[in-house]
Amino acid sequence: MRLFVLAVVANLALDIPRPWDLALMVVPVLLFLVRPPRSEHAPVDLAPPVRGRWVALNSPGTSVPSHGVNAYGQAYAVDLLQPSPSAPTRTGWSPRTRRPESYPSFGAPVHAMAAGTVVEAADRQRDHRGRDTWPALVWMMTAEALVREVVGAPLILGNHVVVEHGDGTFAAYAHLRRGSVTVSVGDRVVAGQPIAAVGNTGNTSEPHLHVQVMDRRRLTAAAGIPMRWPELVVDPDVLDERWATGSPKPTALADFPANGQVFDAA
Repeated sequence: MRLFVLAVVANLALDIPRPWDLALMVVPVLLFLVRPPRSEHAPVDLAPPVRGRWVALNSPGTSVPSHGVNAYGQAYAVDLLQPSPSAPTRTGWSPRTRRPESYPSFGAPVHAMAAGTVVEAADRQRDHRGRDTWPALVWMMTAEALVREVVGAPLILGNHVVVEHGDGTFAAYAHLRRGSVTVSVGDRVVAGQPIAAVGNTGNTSEPHLHVQVMDRRRLTAAAGIPMRWPELVVDPDVLDERWATGSPKPTALADFPANGQVFDAA
């Protein structure tokens, strides 16, 4: 984007554009200057959304924003999957990819982190195959990514549930399995209640749960809010090297599992 801005400035210096050309060039520059919303909300303590043994990746326990951007209310989002020594790495050039059912996280129950009211629930998108080879990963990061950005949040989240907690916070659960959502808009849920299953829908390379807390229901206008799961037990002697990325950055959220840390949730 910075290169694009420089190109616009150079073009303006060398040529006098027509009014509509000027508009086409200025609008992206203005969008570049708009900062995503931010929140100063204190961390909220919640119940974990999974049970059993899991590993964190793209975690705010390593850096914030955890997914590299503040957009879509995901500054403090985290991805969770079940550790597996036999899980494949993203190597090889074969066009053949794995079925979602072959991953250990696929179909695992997803639990509500707090009591509240369901304000969004969608589970019609199909579960796609893993993006576990270089051709599949390149396809995901280019063609698929472009389509998802144009269509917006529904294709990025895949099947998902959003719960309003009644205290100004909302929780989003994304990449859910097709047909697994057990709640509907307007339903009341309690903390710990099963609401869906882990799937492989939306912007994902393999089955996992993406979860985040935000200050608005609509992701495009939401700011991320930090969360903590006091009930977790982090295993200090086990690190999933597949997802570990080194020491936490100065921006990291305290008392939250870092990338590659394995934890147990009761």
